[in-house]
Amino acid sequence: MQSEYIKGRGSQLNTANRFAKQEVVQEHLEGLDEPLIDEVHTQVFFEHAKKIVNKIESPDVGMQFSVNPYQGCEHGCIYCYARNSHQYWGFSAGLDFESKIIVKKNAAELLDKTFADKKWKPAVISLSGNTDCYQPIERKFKITRSLLEVCLKYKNPVGIITKNQLVLRDLDILIELNKLNLVQVFVTITSLNEDIRMKLEPRTATYKNRLKVIEELSQNGIPVGVMVAPIIPGLTNYDIPKVIEAATNAGAHTAGYTIVRLNGAIAELFTDWVRKNYPDAAHKILTQIADCHGENLHDSRFGNRMRGDGKMAESIKQLFTISRKKYMGNKPKYAFNLDAFERHAKGQLNLF
Repeated sequence: MQSEYIKGRGSQLNTANRFAKQEVVQEHLEGLDEPLIDEVHTQVFFEHAKKIVNKIESPDVGMQFSVNPYQGCEHGCIYCYARNSHQYWGFSAGLDFESKIIVKKNAAELLDKTFADKKWKPAVISLSGNTDCYQPIERKFKITRSLLEVCLKYKNPVGIITKNQLVLRDLDILIELNKLNLVQVFVTITSLNEDIRMKLEPRTATYKNRLKVIEELSQNGIPVGVMVAPIIPGLTNYDIPKVIEAATNAGAHTAGYTIVRLNGAIAELFTDWVRKNYPDAAHKILTQIADCHGENLHDSRFGNRMRGDGKMAESIKQLFTISRKKYMGNKPKYAFNLDAFERHAKGQLNLF
């Protein structure tokens, strides 16, 4: 184990990769001159992807297609369900997930090719369904911006969900998309407690800055909502009303939520994290999470996995529903425009 808590990272260890036949472990601290894990630097890997549009088969996700320009996420959110997918690349779901980032440099080219194909029927593309499309390295690579440019070129609708204020960099494209009702943005706000945020989501934008993102998007007419997700029983469920009130005051028109679930390696990572950061409350938090998932930390059942069941899950649902109605009312669901789509030959530019 490392000598001390690694600041700026969510996970504090690398869990075993279930696909790997061998792994490196440190069983005896005195056997090494230095810790096995000490300072962790971000590494970038490049992938020449063969496809970029992922058709979502899960019936309870609320997305049709997703595009993920990056695999792995430097934000380091300890609860992230995408951690498990990092194992397919030969990495760990732990520190590797937030420090070894795979960049799909040809993402925009592939999206252009998809839209140019006569088989493509206009549908909402979600950025991102897995990792945050505006994570820190987007500032350098600008792949998300290039994807938005392709969506604007073909006038294909796009939904965005992020925890990073970098989305405001692309306000010029979002404004053009919005002229034809082709964009909606969701900003995730888990709590308003900044101490929790720094431990839970160490490299994300502050909650204050996320509210500023909602405010600026709203002021520019961009439809924007808030995702209170994932709600962690015993830790962040108390903040539901305050988050929705603050987001509404900033200009959010709708809200959604999920309850945390700790599938696969995430259960080990989260348990280690919560015991180190909240030792006195760890047992209560883990017990209440399990109460939402049939006495398990994990849940893969469609229809239950996102919202949970049981008394704790029901109390969270009621608090969210009451809070949303109180502060947001019953506003109609945003409708994307699917009729504006214009097919172009691959590489052909449009004028707007």
